[in-house]
Amino acid sequence: MYQFTDDCRIGIPQIDDEHEQLFSLINEGYSLLDSKNTDLHLTAKHLIAHLREYADTHFTHEEAYMKSIGDPELSSQQQEHQDFVAYLDSLQLEKLDNVRIYPALENLLNYLSRWLFHHIIGSDTLIGKFESPFAFTSKYMTDIPLIDDEHKRLFEIIKEANDVIHAELLHDKYDEIIHILSDLKEYTAIHFADEEAYMEKIHYPDLNQQKAAHTAFIDKLAGINLDDLDAHQQDYLEDLIAFLLNWLSVHILHMDKKIGEFVSL
Repeated sequence: MYQFTDDCRIGIPQIDDEHEQLFSLINEGYSLLDSKNTDLHLTAKHLIAHLREYADTHFTHEEAYMKSIGDPELSSQQQEHQDFVAYLDSLQLEKLDNVRIYPALENLLNYLSRWLFHHIIGSDTLIGKFESPFAFTSKYMTDIPLIDDEHKRLFEIIKEANDVIHAELLHDKYDEIIHILSDLKEYTAIHFADEEAYMEKIHYPDLNQQKAAHTAFIDKLAGINLDDLDAHQQDYLEDLIAFLLNWLSVHILHMDKKIGEFVSL
């Protein structure tokens, strides 16, 4: 099941409510998939029809809002919406036999949940903001120069990963991804060491919580399966960027900024 969490909210009530409903539709599909008495062909038919109808309504509302505020990303959003609808229209799950329908429906739900999450985090969160999600803006400032400079570099590394995703002429991106991962691992080790040393110096009371968060992040990077990465480069890199952006922004806003607040007391 997928939860509609606060990091998926973009601050526009109607759009947030409709995103939450889309998550609910996907979760409903997962519930039906787990039910032994479910006619999977009928489930697939109703799910696709319902998603198609609701997505049309939601995309219309979202695009109308973007047009009303003159959002420069409107055409990009429209293309993403069109691609999503075209994908739903291309599905022919009703033609699959009883053996193949279950994994096909499960793959569909996994695709939908991943697409929706990436679309919200990567595109919808920018509606009305007109700023790149990779920009190190004033809201991330701790007012501790060393920490702020290193945070800025981490955002730059994530931006480099995003550039690789959109490098259309680069078909095999494995070497580039490995290079970025190496930079990321090396720089986070330096940054975490610097940040923890600074917290020890000022006797910061939440040092152990910070260390635990840093360790979890390092373990996440160490656990990356390079074989899976090579086999599914685009999807893997998109997942990685979404994770990195979310982790870094949440970590800075909810943990690291408190270091600056402690210093200023």
